[in-house]
Amino acid sequence: MKKTDIAVCGTGIVGLATALGLTRAGFRTVLVGPQRVIAPARPDCFGARVYAISPASRRFLESLGVWSLLDASRVTPVEAMQVFGDASGRLELNAWQDAQDVMAWIVESDEIERALTQAVRVFGVEWLDDRFVAYDAPGRICTESGSLIEVDLVVGAEGARSAVREAAHIKSSSRAYDEMGVVTHLHVERPHQNTALQWFTAEGVIAFLPMPNTQAGAQVSLVWSMPKKAAEPLLAMAEDQARNWLTTHLAGLNHELGQVRVAAPVLGFPLFLESSDVIAPGVALVGDAAHRVHPLAGQGLNLGLGDVAALLNVLREKPSYQRAGDLRLLARYRRARAEPVFMMRFVTDGLHRLFSSRLPPVVMARNAGLSIVNSVPMLKRQLIKGASRH
Repeated sequence: MKKTDIAVCGTGIVGLATALGLTRAGFRTVLVGPQRVIAPARPDCFGARVYAISPASRRFLESLGVWSLLDASRVTPVEAMQVFGDASGRLELNAWQDAQDVMAWIVESDEIERALTQAVRVFGVEWLDDRFVAYDAPGRICTESGSLIEVDLVVGAEGARSAVREAAHIKSSSRAYDEMGVVTHLHVERPHQNTALQWFTAEGVIAFLPMPNTQAGAQVSLVWSMPKKAAEPLLAMAEDQARNWLTTHLAGLNHELGQVRVAAPVLGFPLFLESSDVIAPGVALVGDAAHRVHPLAGQGLNLGLGDVAALLNVLREKPSYQRAGDLRLLARYRRARAEPVFMMRFVTDGLHRLFSSRLPPVVMARNAGLSIVNSVPMLKRQLIKGASRH
């Protein structure tokens, strides 16, 4: 039987960041999960899945030595954001309104994962190319190949379908939004000026995120939270049909980017609101294993990296005699994340509910609210400041 301090189960972005941070902090750590082969990045070819990395998440990735490993030519700063209601409401946010240079950075999922994988190998993190299957005794896990690992703490970072969460009998709740996130890339006629655009429409929430220019010109990433009754037929279409459908339905949006043209495959994934108790004796959950929120604020990964940072802080500060899996210690992690996660759930779910209503008084009120916020600099500054902390 193998013995170590901490086993991190899950080898996506959050799992890799957790294992790297723990190793750098001096904990004997084993990373359990498949070793995914990421194809080398190709010029002018970008992955459809991108993330908006907040200033707080960038600082955390810098502390891990990962941010500098990203290809700067594939990272796009977001300096401003324009939000359009479904009537006359409009909100414009600029980083300078809170004395910042950048509100966020748009980075491909594969690029972040590639940099983290490189750092994990450089720092010699032990990586078991296997899968967690059972937590068969306090402090012991079993893998798919039959390996047994004795640990003080198991970190579940395998995403929404967390086997660790299920094996530890951690309570969770889930509510489907009856929507899907539809993503692709678009070529646009005119430069995006590092500005993100977002529309609340009767057909869902649509966002254009600025991406690096290509030889074909300027491009943006499309993220559309679309009702399932529209998304499922779209995703079932042949590629040319799907591109034509999107081009037609995006033509009526109010923006200054000119004509748009779909430039990548169209992908989709279901949307949920989920939460869990986060901890159990000897177990902690991070990222999507712990919670999922609506993507309209683009904060899902930032919340996950915030989980990792908080867990690392708690473990680094523990007395030497206390085990990493002590429930009293893990309760500090749960308390540290309770307010940020609750507030993000409250904001994103509240906005989704608000803009889903078709009642005329609600439509009038929400658009008036956008315009009122747009006219009050202090409120705009607080919005920018709040987003940068996650």
